Amino acid sequence: MNCILRSVAFLVLGLFFSTNVFAQLSDRNAVGGRFGSASGLNYRYTLSQDRAIEGILSIQSNSESSRFRLVGLYEYYKPIVHNLSWYYGFGGSIGNYKYKSFTDSNGYLQPSYSELSLSIDGIIGLDYAIPESPISISLDLKPYFDFLQESSIRVFDPVGFSIRYRF
Repeated sequence: MNCILRSVAFLVLGLFFSTNVFAQLSDRNAVGGRFGSASGLNYRYTLSQDRAIEGILSIQSNSESSRFRLVGLYEYYKPIVHNLSWYYGFGGSIGNYKYKSFTDSNGYLQPSYSELSLSIDGIIGLDYAIPESPISISLDLKPYFDFLQESSIRVFDPVGFSIRYRF
């Protein structure tokens, strides 16, 4: 078992620190939509062949609350095969949580209120550039740590699927 874990660790470290292969982010800009628990718009600006910055404007709403967030991420891209890359990155977000009014179990109306939202965000995912098309798709996991509201870490809630137009 230790041999298997050691082999996986060396493989992951090799992918992280490989410098001879680039992920080929050839298009300077990409704009699109991100869908998941929090949906919204995203924009990626390519800094070099293997690095980019991404902004995500997301909105999430349910029966108890609504949330608006502006996320900024710095991302590193590593190739897997032609047109398929994996990426990881870090950043942060600022936004607003609004808790909706409700009637509690005693019949009293609890008023709505809102709070500022600040978080530290991470991202890891797969990106596929469709050949001979300006479209790319990605699937990612974007965990974050809110440190103003509940001081909670959310790992599996922010799974997202993005479709982008590259230009």
